[in-house]
Amino acid sequence: MGKRIRTAIAILSATLLVLTACASTEPTTSSSQPPAAEPAEAPAETPAEEPTAEAPKEPVTVRFSEVIRSIFYAPHYAAMSQGFFEEEGIVVDMNTAQGSDKGAAALIAGIADISLVGPETAIYIYNQKGDKTLKIFHQLTMKDGSFLLSREKQDSFEWSDLEGKSVLGWRPGSAPQMVMNSKLIQESVAAEVITNVASPAMAGAFASGQGDYIQLFEPVASTLEKEGKAYYVASMGESFGAFPETSYVATSDYIKDNPEVVQGFVNAVAKGAAWLKTASKEDISAALMPFFEGTPEDLILQSVERYMAQDTWPAKPELTPEAFETLQSVLIENGVLKPEEKIADMGEVVDMTFVNAMKE
Repeated sequence: MGKRIRTAIAILSATLLVLTACASTEPTTSSSQPPAAEPAEAPAETPAEEPTAEAPKEPVTVRFSEVIRSIFYAPHYAAMSQGFFEEEGIVVDMNTAQGSDKGAAALIAGIADISLVGPETAIYIYNQKGDKTLKIFHQLTMKDGSFLLSREKQDSFEWSDLEGKSVLGWRPGSAPQMVMNSKLIQESVAAEVITNVASPAMAGAFASGQGDYIQLFEPVASTLEKEGKAYYVASMGESFGAFPETSYVATSDYIKDNPEVVQGFVNAVAKGAAWLKTASKEDISAALMPFFEGTPEDLILQSVERYMAQDTWPAKPELTPEAFETLQSVLIENGVLKPEEKIADMGEVVDMTFVNAMKE
């Protein structure tokens, strides 16, 4: 496992170097507010009126990279569908990176402004001591978002059931892979975790016969269940407990140069999370279905309910010192962070000022 993780970190470093070299040397800039027009002269007999409001700002486009497409990130999609980003003057240009390593590399290379990734990437980049650093400014999820499914139906499940079995899991060094590994260590269970199947191909590989168990996010987990190809046995989020799995991250330079955009981004996602808690099932499905074409309404709602049941989205999207300590402990336990590389001052890679200042 240690060799695979070291290889994964090496690949991440190489990816960052390649993408940085390929990025344009011209600076990327967001649209800014146009200069105010000169007021027209009032007639001599009529005094000029005082403006009653600020001129509307020109929308700013944010190049946004999500790690994967999952209902695990429902607050973000709700913010997009309900116009909360537009209310903050932001247009989201979204793509799916298929991996936190790729999302982080896009930030370093300057081809993304904000990424939704595992917060561990900010620690990895910091310890590389390169020209750029990443900062976590919004903690979207506080539980692992994957679910464990079995090939055979089980009336009850114990972690000891995995002894000697194979689990189709996630790439080495990724948050779900580390959560799985740490849980197996906690339970003193020896299982073979398969980590060399790309995330988009995992469900198909399992359906074709690979693995005794599989670790999936929603709505793919519910889809495989409905097809009768797998059976739900456990929530990794509930089983492992609190863990800061997914964060919004940007370079320190982008945050410094665009504080109003970052604040607006935080406000919009927070409104999306609040909206999910009060919206009807019909409204939630209507809001999320455009992002999951082909997924039936009942599976979308089941996925949202599963994530709500395990308190996935914190009331305040803050990465606390306690959660940061948990994160680094898991990284050390999984061999991707040396004890001497542990960051003592979380302020080096975390900036929660925008969360503390967000609109109620």
